Amino acid sequence: MVKAGIKLSRPLALACGVLAVVAVVLAGFSPTSAQVVLTGQNVVPAYEGWELNPDGSFNLVFGYFNRNWEEELDVPIGPNNNIEPGGPDQGQPTRFLPRRNRFLVRIRVPKDFDKKELVWTLSTHGKTERAYGTLKPDYFIDDIVIQNNNGAGGAGGGMPDTIGNKAPLLKVEGDMTRHVSVGQPVDLTAFASDDDKPRRRSMPPPLSPLNRSSRGTPNSATGLRLSWFVYRGAGKVTFDPLQIEVWEDYREGANSPWSAGFATPPVPPEGKWVNRVTFSEPGTYVLRCLAHDGGLMTSQDITFVVNLSGAEN
Repeated sequence: MVKAGIKLSRPLALACGVLAVVAVVLAGFSPTSAQVVLTGQNVVPAYEGWELNPDGSFNLVFGYFNRNWEEELDVPIGPNNNIEPGGPDQGQPTRFLPRRNRFLVRIRVPKDFDKKELVWTLSTHGKTERAYGTLKPDYFIDDIVIQNNNGAGGAGGGMPDTIGNKAPLLKVEGDMTRHVSVGQPVDLTAFASDDDKPRRRSMPPPLSPLNRSSRGTPNSATGLRLSWFVYRGAGKVTFDPLQIEVWEDYREGANSPWSAGFATPPVPPEGKWVNRVTFSEPGTYVLRCLAHDGGLMTSQDITFVVNLSGAEN
């Protein structure tokens, strides 16, 4: 049984390197059952594990689990959304998309971090949850663990074409900070490429025995894809075209790599993705561009300062 907010996805020392899926997220859960809750539930921060860097430092990696299937919550940095010590702002999101979102935040800590810990505190819908980042040995993660958790290892994990996979290369055109107006469509241009590992696979169709058996562990379509999503900012943001979902939406017919029958679209010519975004309200936003091959991912954040039409930047 998982206590609120405490290390939602714990890496286990399995020979195949698969990170066990937490029962509260997936085990025995059908998104078509009466257990589906669309709104009104809270968000639980998740400690994914730690990575070792070449210089001997470490990355503490966090994600989250939004219990809702539709509601997106905005929680500004502060008393209700902080990572301490060293915070409150350590790069965590303030926009929380539905359901499970993995490996979003990497916080580098020194090689002498030892038995210290970082605590992400998140309060939503009247509930406070915490995730505790430590260097305990059984929380070690590497590329194979990450890929199996993202679903590239298949229903049972451990697909051989994940071995040697490298994260996609990503470059977003334009300035890192941009000033735009409310209602003004803005072009988003990004280039991405990949090493063709793992090989491109579609999700099994809804009635496939393989698809039905995949509910116990993550399974997803593979192949290079690219999506934009709101990482920070409380206003309505519209993307054109509609983006492939970056959260684990298992519902049939969803525009999601975890949905039955989903096939990753072909890579556009020259690996160039062109999208448009429109902001409906003024404010400061962070949009994250995510290049994903089904196993590993590379991201880049762009800040948008959105003013009312005609206002000075």
